[in-house]
Amino acid sequence: MMSNVGLLYVGAVLFVNGLMLLNRVDGKSAAIFNLFIGALQVITPLYLIMTSQGDTAVILNASGIFLFGFTYLYVGLTNLLDLNTSGLGYYCLWVCILAIGFSLLNFTQFADVKFGIIWAMWSYLWLLFFLLLGLGMDIGQYVGKVTLVQSWITATLPAFLSLVGEWNSLSDPLVYGIAILSVVYFIAAGIRKGKNQTVGNAA
Repeated sequence: MMSNVGLLYVGAVLFVNGLMLLNRVDGKSAAIFNLFIGALQVITPLYLIMTSQGDTAVILNASGIFLFGFTYLYVGLTNLLDLNTSGLGYYCLWVCILAIGFSLLNFTQFADVKFGIIWAMWSYLWLLFFLLLGLGMDIGQYVGKVTLVQSWITATLPAFLSLVGEWNSLSDPLVYGIAILSVVYFIAAGIRKGKNQTVGNAA
């Protein structure tokens, strides 16, 4: 239940960060909120580990929460102090690779298709942040759109439904459908961005 509360606020910070990338929220203003949520996502897994009594499944779950906590703390400090983003970007690449592992674990060892899909989506998002922040690619608007969508479908709604006891009632085919629609949107947004860049370069 505690991790679901944290996931709910992951949705909130992704929402704010998406709007920041779309130039709707000031970067330093967003930084403060990233620090709040980053601290929450570090305190929560520490508590879970300390009260786990050596339960390896709980510890594994807590280790995944740390990935978010350190990401948001890093984002917050980078924005607040106007730091170079390359370190944050390469950290996101490392997290992207780990997220693939968490996705595979959910599909195989835990037989949790829903969170297998969600971790795969998070891996893609961290990859985009690597391309944006680590390699300096001009994809901020696209990443903002993907972040906004993921704030709802990978964090806010799953967390809220879990807190009210309805998450397990969602069928796997419904989750597949939402994931497919999201991927179609991501591809379409990427193609649109590519066309706009081509037109802009031609002009």
